[in-house]
Amino acid sequence: MKFLSFKQNGTSSFGAINNQDIIDLGAANPDLVDLRDAIRKGRLNALAEQTQTLQPSLNIEEIEFLPTIPNPEKIICIGVNYADRNAEYKDGTKPPKYPSVFMRTRESLVGHQQSIMDPPESEQLDYEGEIVLIIGKDGRRITQESAHEYVAGMTCMNEGSIRDYLRHAKFNVTQGKNFANSGSLGPWMVTSDELNPFSKLEVVTRVNGEIRQHDNTDSLMFPFAYLISYLSSFYHLKAGDIIATGTPNGAGARFDPPKYLTHNDVVEVEVPGIGILSNKVTTELL
Repeated sequence: MKFLSFKQNGTSSFGAINNQDIIDLGAANPDLVDLRDAIRKGRLNALAEQTQTLQPSLNIEEIEFLPTIPNPEKIICIGVNYADRNAEYKDGTKPPKYPSVFMRTRESLVGHQQSIMDPPESEQLDYEGEIVLIIGKDGRRITQESAHEYVAGMTCMNEGSIRDYLRHAKFNVTQGKNFANSGSLGPWMVTSDELNPFSKLEVVTRVNGEIRQHDNTDSLMFPFAYLISYLSSFYHLKAGDIIATGTPNGAGARFDPPKYLTHNDVVEVEVPGIGILSNKVTTELL
């Protein structure tokens, strides 16, 4: 099942999507605040069953996409998780023993088909295509063997970065990862019963139709089950939290000269089995 979050006529809701048709599950379930609330209350299976009795009420052309989970409690991001990506840094370091972890804010992400903003403070807006895990139930100190029980589904992210702001401080990347509307999340969540998060998955990033990134999860230094186990050793993972699992090599900063994003560029992040997250870059005016 594919679930999405959207806005229509100024009202936010969530629903199920099949091709171009949308069943407005928010309207049919006024006791649920949003998709995160549905996950938190363990209602996804019931909602999937409900779609068998409801007729679509909207077309995909009538809505504004919101980030798949509009208000996650935690947006956890993993840095440098593909083996080729680590080698891309050319700093002579050995593969890391543990994942690099940082956080993003909700305000830094937009939905599918919404504009990513290129801020006037920098000329180094970059793309990072990633697979995102959506946590399905609360957990702490989760074992790798049971990690599959804690994933509601997956979506895509363009984990947009402002490269020069990543180096404004000595020990963190927070500034460059949290410019408002600098990344995106979507287009929808594919549930784990439809696409196994622990199977071999591909991720492809295109800029104006040109493939810039292409790899698969066999290249991960820290597989998804390990990430869930490791992160839950210190986080209390909550239903609706999201984990961006790292980006392959081929980010714009790694070209010579760099290929940073500019006004009207179109970035697509595709994960076969999930879909294509597409966003146009717009210069943000002061």
